[in-house]
Amino acid sequence: MPAESAPAEALLKDVFGFDAFRPGQGEIVEAVARGDNVLAIMPTGGGKSLCFQLPALMRGGLTVVISPLIALMRDQVRGLREAGVAAGALTSGNTAEETDAVWDALQDGSLKLLYLAPERLANAGTQRMLGQAGVSLIAVDEAHCVSQWGHDFRPDYLRIGALRAALGVPLAAFTATADPETQDEIVARLFDGQSPQTFLRGFDRPNIHLAFLPKDGPRQQILSFAAARRGRSGIVYCGTRAKTESLAQALREEGHSACFYHGGMEAGDRRAVEERFATEDGLIVVATVAFGMGVDKPDIRWVAHADLPKSIEAYYQEIGRAGRDGAPAETLTLYGPEDIRLRRSQIDEGLAPPERRQADHGRLNALLGLAEAQGCRRRQLLAYFGEEAGACGHCDLCDTPPETFDGTEAVRKALSAALRTGESFGAGHLIDILRGTMTDKIRQRRHDDLPTFGVGQDLTRGQWQGVFRQMMGHDLMRPDPERHGALVMTDRALPILRGEESISLRRDAVAKAERRPAVKALVSDEDAPLLSALKARRRALAEAARVPAYVIFPDRTLIEMAETRPETLDQMAAINGVGSKKLERYGAAFLAVITGASEEVHPARRKLAGRNAGSLYDALMAAQAALVRGEDGTEKPLTCSASQIAKLAEARPTCPDSLSRVLDQRRAERFGAAFLDVLNAAD
Repeated sequence: MPAESAPAEALLKDVFGFDAFRPGQGEIVEAVARGDNVLAIMPTGGGKSLCFQLPALMRGGLTVVISPLIALMRDQVRGLREAGVAAGALTSGNTAEETDAVWDALQDGSLKLLYLAPERLANAGTQRMLGQAGVSLIAVDEAHCVSQWGHDFRPDYLRIGALRAALGVPLAAFTATADPETQDEIVARLFDGQSPQTFLRGFDRPNIHLAFLPKDGPRQQILSFAAARRGRSGIVYCGTRAKTESLAQALREEGHSACFYHGGMEAGDRRAVEERFATEDGLIVVATVAFGMGVDKPDIRWVAHADLPKSIEAYYQEIGRAGRDGAPAETLTLYGPEDIRLRRSQIDEGLAPPERRQADHGRLNALLGLAEAQGCRRRQLLAYFGEEAGACGHCDLCDTPPETFDGTEAVRKALSAALRTGESFGAGHLIDILRGTMTDKIRQRRHDDLPTFGVGQDLTRGQWQGVFRQMMGHDLMRPDPERHGALVMTDRALPILRGEESISLRRDAVAKAERRPAVKALVSDEDAPLLSALKARRRALAEAARVPAYVIFPDRTLIEMAETRPETLDQMAAINGVGSKKLERYGAAFLAVITGASEEVHPARRKLAGRNAGSLYDALMAAQAALVRGEDGTEKPLTCSASQIAKLAEARPTCPDSLSRVLDQRRAERFGAAFLDVLNAAD
């Protein structure tokens, strides 16, 4: 094995066979080898592994590599051993002989790199072993798995920070893409809030051709794309497990070698697909995002998205699995209104804090902006990651630029409608105002009196939907998670609203909007964000009670809540599926979601909600309030308890004698006559 004192360039050539570092690799290797705490954010296929493997050979002691995927660990260990490096992995996929060999190498001090799955850190034996193994460096691959709000979250990644502190060694964390919020989480959880030396390397992958298309028979679009690339390895990402299975079957029927992959499969079946993909030429894997993190196959020639990814970061990471060998690769991403609606609802139904959901809507806006970009897609994608670039000449919009028009007037009308209604409504209601459509909601709120009512009749409803979608793609407006999808202006919109800037829109995105087929949804677009918020509350309550969500309330009940929007517990009691016990247990929690404020209701009154006794209780309370200090307002304050009022409301006594069975003499004298007036009037 090479001497530990050998310089980086010599090891790079002798062990890995490379004449020079890729841009940015050298200084990361130097910092990690020096023992600095490092956070390196590098593009997929940018050579992250080398940035901890090479320093491991330059340093004394053992380097522990924490990685989330067994298949990736095994591939890297195999490659290192082929290069003459003493490396091993402790995984659930090991044979007994493999595990024994790793332990022997640990004990005799010959092992240089030990790969571990994060779940191993929960084992006290692993902790003791690492404490005795002479660890000098911890490397964390796919460090974004530490983020609780990411789809790749691995709870055991939260143990890594404590391990670093216990061993007292430097840590190097690597990820392909991490937004600012995730970077902050990595620093807080892995580095105890102490900022590491951070490297943000170039994101451009010039060999990858970028393309987007609106959905128009999406299955056939994917089949046609695959047919033109027959015999080349590819990945098709889908939004649902069921779609992976049906689309893989359709590809096989067209003569392709194809299989599916999703998180609902048995572990052995998933490993079999991973093994096939690694070794079989021309295989297509149709998968959810469960497939791909750590995929190290260099000759993936194309990646297609049958559904819109969840964010621009997810899109970048997923297309980055193509063309890692530097040879030409192609991508295609399909998108439609139903994708956007689904991704919005997934954000709103999540349990992340409001500021995180707001940021997630912004990330989705950035992806919509890329989908409906007007110029070079690569330039816009790199600009999102803070890099400047000229037109690439290697994306669909450089191939065929779209037609645009001056959309400033339409955008200003839309922004004005939102402002004049207090930024409290979604696109559907704002379009009704702009189009001059008289609805019950407009009539109730007198929005037909607004100056913007009817000023947008030059565009159809579908065309206005295209305008609003592009406005969100330009990040001029975002849905407010706390106000059930109401569109709120961003600072970017102010110069346009003031007339200081103009804006161009794509004509095809507006013209085609009205021709896209309507998707049958559970509720209207206006009510969908509230339904998502109700589902999020249901999910939180169900998880706390450890019961299935439908045990709290079925979807049908939540749909009725979203459509009728009850404002009191009495109104809530009228919703189908809300019985007295569930009203008492959950009513206030769901009412708070709908009204935005928690209704403080005495438990005695809550039990009467939805019954006639409830309104009697309120009337008796009002009568009591007028007599707290007697008829002339000068007597000593006196009240009845809530339970006494509830008993009167339920028993309905109609004479002084029956009233006195509930109230003592003093209270009967003060309130008796007034209470009897209320009770007799009810009859």
